Amino acid sequence: MARWGEGDPRWIVEERPDAVNVNNWHWTEKDASKWSQEKLKELFIGQKISSDLALVKITDVDKLEGEAAINNRKGKLIFFYEWNMTLSWKGRLVGASDDYEGKIQIPNLSEENDLSEVEVLVTLKDSTPEGEVVKDFLHHQGCHNVRDKLGEYVRSLKEEFSKGMILPKKDSEEGKEKDQINCLSSGFSAKVQMNNVAKTASKKSAGGTFDTDTLNMSQTFQCMGEEFYRAMTTTDMISAFTTAPCVVEPKVGGKFELFNKNIYGEFVELVPDKKIVQKWRLKDWPENHFSTVKFVIEQQEDHTLVKITQTGIPKSELEVTKENWGRYYWDSIKRVFGWGYFM
Repeated sequence: MARWGEGDPRWIVEERPDAVNVNNWHWTEKDASKWSQEKLKELFIGQKISSDLALVKITDVDKLEGEAAINNRKGKLIFFYEWNMTLSWKGRLVGASDDYEGKIQIPNLSEENDLSEVEVLVTLKDSTPEGEVVKDFLHHQGCHNVRDKLGEYVRSLKEEFSKGMILPKKDSEEGKEKDQINCLSSGFSAKVQMNNVAKTASKKSAGGTFDTDTLNMSQTFQCMGEEFYRAMTTTDMISAFTTAPCVVEPKVGGKFELFNKNIYGEFVELVPDKKIVQKWRLKDWPENHFSTVKFVIEQQEDHTLVKITQTGIPKSELEVTKENWGRYYWDSIKRVFGWGYFM
C-alpha cells in the first residue's frame, strides 16, 4: 500500500533527464541536507580560535540535526535551513600545560533568525579557575568566530550549492543567473494542532468490511484567507507545494489529481475564500472508497485559521494520514510560500 512518509517512489518528483525547465517556470526543489552536513563539519572541525590569552580548537561535531532545501520558485530561489548543532572543543591558556574541554551548542540556526540572533552556548566539562577563563574567552571572542563560520555556510548554500538551479533564460547570459537569486525567508514559526476524533464506522468494499475514522486538524497561516483558498484550488500554487504536475478543476464536480495521481477526487462544495469540500482518496485505499475533506477558512485580524475535518479514513491509514498532512501539505506550504507557523 502506498503510504505517505515511507519513501514510496510514486510520491517522489524526480529530475527528468529529457526535460527542460523553460524560463524556470516549473517549481523545483533541491535537498541540501547532506551537503550542508558535510559543509558544516568541514567549516568547524579543526577550527582554531586564539588570542594572547587562550588557544581553543574545535575537535568534533557531536550533533547535527535538521534539514536544508532550496526551492526555485519561478526564477527566484527560496532557501530553507534549520539546524541544531553541538560542537566539542579543547583549549588551554597561553603558556599553560593543562587542557580543558567542553561543548558549544547552536540550537537555532535557521533562515528565520539573523546570524546575530543565533544562540552560541558554551559549557565547560570540569570547572576550574583556569578552565572558567578559557570558557569565558570562548563565550566572548569565540562566539564571533562561530557566527563567522555559520555565515560562511549560509553564503556557500546560496552561492555554491544553488548553482544551476536557475537555468539561463532564452536570449540571456548565464552570468546573469546570480542576479536573479532572491532569498526569501518565512520569518515566522508555527504550531500545528491535530486532534484525532474517535468516530468509527464500518464500510464495505470489494475486499470486505473495514472501519473508518475521522481526523480533525487546525492550522494557522500567516496569510490572507483568499491566499490559502487559491493555494488549494489553483494549478500553479498546488504544483508549487507538491513539487509535481497536477490537475485541478476548481468547480463543483471538478476533478483534482495530485502527487502523480496518487491522490485524487473531486470538489463537492466551493465557497470562495471561506470553505472547500472535497471527495478525497489515496490511490491504494480500498477500491472506490473516498473520504470527505472539509476546509473551513477563517480570516483573523493578523492571520488565517484553517479548520480541516476528514471523515471516512480507513482506520488502518489514520496515523499515516495525520502525519503526512503535516509533512506533504502544511510543512511544504510553509517552506514554499513563506506563510510560516506560530510557536
